[in-house]
Order: sequence, then structure tokens, then C-alpha cells
Amino acid sequence: MPTRHHDTEPQGLHVAIIMDGNGRWATSRGLPRIAGHRAGARAVRRTVETAPSAGITTLTLYAFSSDNWKRPADEVASLMRLLRNYLRRETARCVKEGVRVRIIGRRDRLDADVVAAMEAAEQTTAHGTTLELRIAVDYSARDTLARAAALWRDDAPPSREQFARLLAEASQAGPQTPDVDLLVRTGGEQRLSDFLLWECSYAELCFLPVMWPDFDERHLRTTVEEFRRRERRFGAVAPPRAQAAAVSLRR
Repeated sequence: MPTRHHDTEPQGLHVAIIMDGNGRWATSRGLPRIAGHRAGARAVRRTVETAPSAGITTLTLYAFSSDNWKRPADEVASLMRLLRNYLRRETARCVKEGVRVRIIGRRDRLDADVVAAMEAAEQTTAHGTTLELRIAVDYSARDTLARAAALWRDDAPPSREQFARLLAEASQAGPQTPDVDLLVRTGGEQRLSDFLLWECSYAELCFLPVMWPDFDERHLRTTVEEFRRRERRFGAVAPPRAQAAAVSLRR
């Protein structure tokens, strides 16, 4: 993931979302957990449709972590069917809207029909330029870091840029992607849950109490607006002009 120039506003944002709360949303309504996941899929569509007009050019969604294999087998099977059907159903829409789909994470533990749906979506949407939609499936940031480290064969440590290229290879993410600008987690929890640990090193974090199925255009735009109000220094100090403005506001 190439480092952006910190003294200029990026042309487009990379927003990553931990889509949490599907199960609790369903349980609170007396519904089976899979009903929450289905409602969550509708929230994905709303988010993808809204992202370009909100200034987002890369959107990474945490769909299934490597730790999610610990869930009941019937729930995992339902999630995989939902993912497969979503990709099959939404690919044509993605092509129409200029959305390029990439899947990051392991594929060797997934059923062949799920992998086939992933590959078909990637190939069919390969020319999309409006939005890059990255879906993390069987993904673990720590495992990806370990695999990237194993790919390095030199005695000297790699540069950040070299290691970023190794990470892209280890996660099967294709070409390098810009670092995450804004990480959003729904559902009220406040943790990263092994998601994009390297790429989120300087991301702004936003934790929302809203459950993922209720996440809509208003929530996305509000979080992006909040992000744009924050001062990002990347380890440096604020320029004198910004410091003076901050002092003036406190008076």
C-alpha cells in the first residue's frame, strides 16, 4: 500500500468497514441470525451505491474473518451461500456502475462454488474505475502479515513499500491499495478484530452504535464528514497556521 503524500488531500478515500451487529439485530427482533445477515447484505448494497458520491474510491468490507470458522457450521454454511448469491446477483450491477470487485483473504478453505463466484465477479468487473470494492473473506491481518514475512528472502529487512507489496501478494489482493483513511465499525464494539492492521496504521477510527443492517446513506456520509473535520498529522506537528487556528477556536 503506497504511502500517500501527507501534505495534500487525497483525491479519493479508502474506507474500511467492520460490518458488525447482524446477529444481534436479528435476535433483538426474534429472528434467526441468518435474517440479520440477509439484512446486512442490503446494507452492503446501499453502502456501495453511496460510496462514490461520498468521495470514496476504495471500499474494503470485512465479510468473514478467519476466526468466524468457529461459529456454528449451519451459520457458516448460510453465510457462504449468502456471499455466493450476492456476488452472482450483484455483478451485473457492479459492471453498470463501474465497480471493480476484489476478494482478499484465503480461498483454499472455501467451497469450489464460492471461489468460482468470486473469480467470476473479479473477472467480469475488472474494468471498473468508479469504485474498487474489496471484500475480505477468510481474512486475518495477523496471518497475512506472517505470510508476507515468509515471502521475504533477503537478509536485510524490507522497506515499508516492499513489505506492502508482499502483503498484497499474501492476501491475494492484486495490486497495492492505498492505506486506509477511515475505519468504521458498527455494532457498538470498539476493536479492530484482526482487520487490516498494517493498512490502518494511520487510519482515523469511527465506532458507531448502529447495527450493520440499519447502516444507511446518512451514516456513511456523516462518518466521512467527521473524518474530513479531523486533523491528520501522521506523527508530525500541525503547521503554525493550523495551531494558531486551533488556539483561536478555544478562546
